[in-house]
Amino acid sequence: FEKTLIENGIVVIKFFLHVSKDEQKKRFLERIENPDKNWKFSAADLKERAHWDEYQKAYEEAIKHTSTDKAPWYIIPADDKWFTRYLISKIIVKELRKLKLSYPVISDEQKAALALAKENLLKEEPRE
Repeated sequence: FEKTLIENGIVVIKFFLHVSKDEQKKRFLERIENPDKNWKFSAADLKERAHWDEYQKAYEEAIKHTSTDKAPWYIIPADDKWFTRYLISKIIVKELRKLKLSYPVISDEQKAALALAKENLLKEEPRE
């Protein structure tokens, strides 16, 4: 799927946000203690947390088998949200620069048409 996207000019950027076990615990406790965040917590989260090591191995395997030269995974430390956002923005900017984007250049004929359009607009009588 990614190969097809890339062949059709799509830039694929994959981020894995890695939250440490200690940070996850801190966030869970905050969700429990803060009534405004209670909705974010599920008891199922604790059940899954018991499988932390297995999840880490599964993530490692998935990343290893799905990272390619043209669509690599970026493993981003996610304990500090500001730093996570900073790293992601740096990667996105780097990828955007690779595209060497620029505004289209218009021909002399198009410039003449713009000048004529401007002239016609300026001739119009103001409406009330």
